[in-house]
Amino acid sequence: MIRGLKVISSDTTSPNQSTANPAAIPGTSLILLTGASGYIGGRLLPSLENQGYRLRCMARHPDILKQKVRPSTEVVAGDVLDRTSLDNALHGVDVAYYMVHSMSSTGSFEETDRQAAKNFSQAAKAADVKGIIYVGGLGRDEEELSAHLRSRHEVGDILRQSGLPVCEFRASAVIGSGSASFELVRALVERLPIMLTPKWVKGKAQPIAIDDLLDYLMEALRIPISSYRIYEVGGADKVSYADMMRAYGRQRGLMPLIIPVPVLTPWLSALWLGLITPLYARIGRAIIESIVHVTVVRDNAALTTFPVRPMGVDEAIHRALAREERHFSETRWSDAISSSGKLPSWGGVRFGTRIVDSRTLTVVAPSDVVFRCIERVGGDHGWYACDWLWRLRGYIDLLQGGVGMGRGRPSSLTLRVGDTVDSFRVEAIEPNRRLRLKSEMNLPGRAWLEFEVTEEGTSTKIRQTAIFDPVGLKGQLYWYSLYVPHEFVFEGMLGGIAQAALREMGDAAMPQMPSEQTATTYRS
Repeated sequence: MIRGLKVISSDTTSPNQSTANPAAIPGTSLILLTGASGYIGGRLLPSLENQGYRLRCMARHPDILKQKVRPSTEVVAGDVLDRTSLDNALHGVDVAYYMVHSMSSTGSFEETDRQAAKNFSQAAKAADVKGIIYVGGLGRDEEELSAHLRSRHEVGDILRQSGLPVCEFRASAVIGSGSASFELVRALVERLPIMLTPKWVKGKAQPIAIDDLLDYLMEALRIPISSYRIYEVGGADKVSYADMMRAYGRQRGLMPLIIPVPVLTPWLSALWLGLITPLYARIGRAIIESIVHVTVVRDNAALTTFPVRPMGVDEAIHRALAREERHFSETRWSDAISSSGKLPSWGGVRFGTRIVDSRTLTVVAPSDVVFRCIERVGGDHGWYACDWLWRLRGYIDLLQGGVGMGRGRPSSLTLRVGDTVDSFRVEAIEPNRRLRLKSEMNLPGRAWLEFEVTEEGTSTKIRQTAIFDPVGLKGQLYWYSLYVPHEFVFEGMLGGIAQAALREMGDAAMPQMPSEQTATTYRS
């Protein structure tokens, strides 16, 4: 069930059988999900799996997606820009989720989205798909919309031109850890205590929590196909982006000073945004251009059709902040960070404002030996390098009322979840695989230290990752003021672990370094 909501089922005894939704009863029909590697599609995937739907996911790179789905979920190759590849993906499908957009691509995303929608709608019609579910954007068609909103509306129109029923949810900003709108607000509030903003940031929007949007998407499988139409959906509050920034600041203990100025046009704002949040500047520019338009719900049909009662902006932000820890802790850094040392195209989606320092080293030793050395870190054994810097930082922390470095560890050889390791506490441990420590020092933010080992033949690759989630400008300054000491500490610790593993093997050889760049500092 979706957060305790009542299930609406189609009446299978209705004389008008053609209007019943074949997906109303989980397990009786085949659902196709596109965009499962994207933000909304990625959140929708486990909801569909948890409720027992026969699910097929289409992806351009199915091998990557197969690692993230349950064995019962089918993954097939398909590309919306390759019409012939869609026939196999849509074969036997009853209802399809169309969660595709090209906003972050190079070139004309409008033309790309247009061609993709044409290909998909034609293939869906040929495959006798019963209905399509799609997420678009709010805004009046008669207005001169931004390129992003205009494209979202056009895609919905193209899908409908196929003659298939389309359930289109038109939404404003989506609030959830990792959503583009939320990460934009987060980046601005965390990094800019004083903001000069254009007056039009006061324009009203009706942001919706990701949980509520997912509820709508799930409930679309339960209403009759004949009820498919355009539904405007939004949260309980009509607020401006300035209001959202203040609401975020309240929950993070920050008080951004927002000063409206008349000279910042959308174009200038987009350039400025690219400097402040460069990781997702292209997406951010599309959002900025869309803020000009009022995006509030004018048609309340969704509230009378679906048993969803959306939450307000404060609760949505609170949930986003509370739940990001679960999503963040479930992340495997080896999956997310390019092994070549190049910055991956995360789009600022998964890790918010966190700063990530990731280093890898390959050593000729079995993974269990390497992990045994990692598990002995801290306490009387020390931190493999620069122990005097660790002790100095501990004294400073004690002076600030923190825990310092003197707590040690309960066992010198093994660790369990919840154990203290000097100033850290064990947050997660997988034997011979992964150790995750969370700092309990008095910091202007939150910090983690993670080790992961991967056996590669006769060698083992160690990935050591330091993660810092700064609070405001003070947190940013804290991290970068320690940039040089971190270079010695993190590099020395990684090399020390490798040397300890070799000593334990009785091998005097030096650790084998991979040919690619082995250290990446990444700010999301």
